[in-house]
Amino acid sequence: MTLIEDIVLRKILDSRGNPTVEVEVYTLNGYGRAAAPAGKSTGKHEVKAYPVGGIDKGIEYFKERMDNFIGMDSTQQEDIDAMLHEIDGTDDFSMLGGNIAIAISLAVAKAAANSMGLPFYQYLGGAFANRIPKPVGNVLGGGKHAVGGTTIQEMLSMALSDSAKDNVFANALVHKKVGEKLRERFPNISIGLGDEKAWIAPMDDIEAIEVVVDAVREVGEEYGIEIKPALDFAASSFYKDGKYHYKNKILTPEEQIDFVEDIVKNYGIYLVEDPLDEEDFDGFAELTRRIGHIAYVVGDDIFVTNVERIKIGVDKGAANTVLIKPNQIGTLTDTIRAIRFSKDNGYATMISHRSGETCDTSIVHIGVAFGVEFIKTGAIGGERIAKLNEMIRIEEELKGE
Repeated sequence: MTLIEDIVLRKILDSRGNPTVEVEVYTLNGYGRAAAPAGKSTGKHEVKAYPVGGIDKGIEYFKERMDNFIGMDSTQQEDIDAMLHEIDGTDDFSMLGGNIAIAISLAVAKAAANSMGLPFYQYLGGAFANRIPKPVGNVLGGGKHAVGGTTIQEMLSMALSDSAKDNVFANALVHKKVGEKLRERFPNISIGLGDEKAWIAPMDDIEAIEVVVDAVREVGEEYGIEIKPALDFAASSFYKDGKYHYKNKILTPEEQIDFVEDIVKNYGIYLVEDPLDEEDFDGFAELTRRIGHIAYVVGDDIFVTNVERIKIGVDKGAANTVLIKPNQIGTLTDTIRAIRFSKDNGYATMISHRSGETCDTSIVHIGVAFGVEFIKTGAIGGERIAKLNEMIRIEEELKGE
């Protein structure tokens, strides 16, 4: 039987030591557990993570309305998610909290999969769920993830072989190589790690990009794996008063477009995420026109996994890739709609962790289920490798190893 018998909510720790929510859903012969992550670099159009009053208020709000879900069929995901919207009653989950909503939504889906004896990715995607996204690992950076680092938030390694296992290990090797280069360059200072376990060092952005580009090239040549450098600017975080404020310069929007274009062309950057402010659809469109044929231009804060905002991007030709973060939108159904709409309109997709993470592996299964091209998971760190190792396990299942 797949009818919901009980739902349990609890507070647990995320990777920053902050409280987040974990949900367990029980059916007669099934069980599902899911936990929500938390972002620090967030788009202003994301649903509210928690209501006014915080996580405890949101948990209390759901428990008072939990009877609405008892007896519902866990396989009817759209009905479950519609009920989450109904009991919240707002457009942005400001009464329940998007983090609580997504944890419930995912836990229900996992319970349904477990009831049927299916792996989560196969339950979601069916018999043709057979492609593992290419992992993207954060290896050096700063921004809101690390005080004292670069202005550009993430400098990334993208291993592109056909083997998930090779890609996972290649990105980790790039991380190690970057660490070695930093220790050589700064022998007398302590080199730390940021929220996503990327290295932090007192460098300007171009200097840091060059370190990562060299590390990617050296590891790729040594191990015979194609690896590309990528960047997440998180530009909204340093866009103030109409200009982009780097540590050593201030750029107008037009100059920022030129700067990003030059970096992509000069350093062979394969993917750029959030290179412009979250409201600048026209700027995204101009940048995509210039570099979209040689690089993935990814929208995160500008789209926030929201079909209505992705529609604006499609109409304007802004970006060519959509970042997918389930807790940005609040339910599995809305997440799937965003993936499908993006793909139907010729956009690539990249599903992503958050800077404050748990060991939940749902994004891996969603990525496999719906043919997502890339997955941001980090390169090292317990909550990150939980996802990376799950990719290796799924690959073995798919290959029958």
